[in-house]
Amino acid sequence: MKSIVASNKKVRIIEKEIPVIKPSYVLIKTLYSAISPGTELGMIENSGGKEYAIGYSAVGTVFDCGDDVEELQKGDIVACYGAPYVHHSEYLLVPKTLCTKVPKNVTAEEASLCGLGAIAIHALRIANLQFGETVVVMGLGLLGQLIAKIADAAAYKVIAYDISAERTGMLENVNSYSSVEDMEIAIDQSTNNHGADAVLLCAGGKRSILTKQSLRWIRNKGKVVIVGDIEPDFPRDLMFGKEAQILISRAGGPGRYDKVYEQQAIDYPYGFIRWTEGRNIGEYLRLVDEKRIDVQPFIKEKVNLNEAADVFESLINKKSTTLTKLIDYTS
Repeated sequence: MKSIVASNKKVRIIEKEIPVIKPSYVLIKTLYSAISPGTELGMIENSGGKEYAIGYSAVGTVFDCGDDVEELQKGDIVACYGAPYVHHSEYLLVPKTLCTKVPKNVTAEEASLCGLGAIAIHALRIANLQFGETVVVMGLGLLGQLIAKIADAAAYKVIAYDISAERTGMLENVNSYSSVEDMEIAIDQSTNNHGADAVLLCAGGKRSILTKQSLRWIRNKGKVVIVGDIEPDFPRDLMFGKEAQILISRAGGPGRYDKVYEQQAIDYPYGFIRWTEGRNIGEYLRLVDEKRIDVQPFIKEKVNLNEAADVFESLINKKSTTLTKLIDYTS
């Protein structure tokens, strides 16, 4: 089978053996995998002298099920998330805890964004907002777009910002701005000058000034949630003045990076850990299935596996303004 790897800051396609099924795992024949530019470009940049399998969000057809897999059967269409099990490859061997059956009304292309959807949902859970509260989403790459749409579906008051007017224009039902001044006016109007309940930082950039500025936009005891790849830089006086909460969102939810949940495929008890990364995948699929969010604008560009290296090269050289592209394994 063919797989995409990053090595010495380049992307190449290699040949590997198809994985052998094992208990509690699902062998999946990939239909589509979604490129996450921010995460994957970082992996490519850090691949000097190393080799990484890249990618983490995909959809495919169940090819085989290991012992102790009861919820799925051969032929099911499943969404799956989480490196190193999920990557850009023709076949994937994935723990059952990281797979969710795709509803009939959700297309495979929509389901391929499940990993990004789970990450967006978990970020909003970390913010712990209540009905009717105001959330500011800073940075409207693919993840920021999803967070803004899901927050709007949850009936929060959403204010979004990106320096790119093209990206702000993609959010038809959300108040979005490419001017900080206009955004600040919107925050004041939405909150009667009290400040936002939470700011979610979805932008990249190690030394972004947004971290300092975000403290000005929240209310007393408000929250700032770091979602993107930003180095925290929060002045103590601003934090102290508002008794601000600084939080960080780690990937798709509880279970991520836990060997018991992922590698051993042992789920957490439902009554104790309500929203695992696996259950967040299912929630993303429900939102799409019930038409509460529309992700069609993000899945307009597809490339076949043999073209993928050129696609990553264009992303590295910033020749593409596309939020994501899907790698198509069906042809």
